[in-house]
Amino acid sequence: MKSLDIKALVATTALALSGASVFAQVVKVDGSSTVYPVTEAVAEEFQKANKGTKVTVGVSGTGGGFKKFCRNETDVANASRPISKSEMDACRAAGVEYYELPVAFDALTVVINPKNAWLKQATVAELKKMWEPAAQGKVMRWNQINPTWPDQPIKLFGAGSDSGTFDYFTEAIVGKSKSSRGDFTASEDDNVLVQGVAGDVNAIGYFGYAYYAENTNKLKALPIVEKDGKPAVGPSEKTV
Repeated sequence: MKSLDIKALVATTALALSGASVFAQVVKVDGSSTVYPVTEAVAEEFQKANKGTKVTVGVSGTGGGFKKFCRNETDVANASRPISKSEMDACRAAGVEYYELPVAFDALTVVINPKNAWLKQATVAELKKMWEPAAQGKVMRWNQINPTWPDQPIKLFGAGSDSGTFDYFTEAIVGKSKSSRGDFTASEDDNVLVQGVAGDVNAIGYFGYAYYAENTNKLKALPIVEKDGKPAVGPSEKTV
């Protein structure tokens, strides 16, 4: 369940329906960083079973991956959201036929630095105040979001605009896909975001649960309150 433990989204892979692609000596995969760990593991096993085939797996975000896929530059597109109508049209115009294959459910995780001892949970409303476009250049300190929080600078880390994670987070938190402040450290590579949050006590960021699970010694997951009166929910294998 790709969510702040709020909503579900399926991570998918789009496969080009070309016999040449399936049996090519080189199979090119690109797209979502969220799906990357799964695809990389599958690629390794596939290459062991098919000695004459090389599989390359790149990360350019869901949107970037679909752009390459619809230009016939790749054989497989990893995505953390369904293909959009405009992307369908681009593939159709280029004569690219495909099959969408659901791969897994994931959880979007909001994380903070483990040395942050005062932040125990956050509400969706507080996250919106933190990330909405109106916050750009204005909401720069923790106590501007909640007056009980310290007067310290806030450092934001999040997915790049080509990422399906970015699309989902902005829709779930701000209320509109791709609606976000722009003055934050953005990357399609979740490992960059992990290192950013791990390196700054005032940092907060978001990315797929798998990257948090691999770095629990460097990060602290932040439980989220969806609505007033509801308990805070943190990411775990059970909630996913």
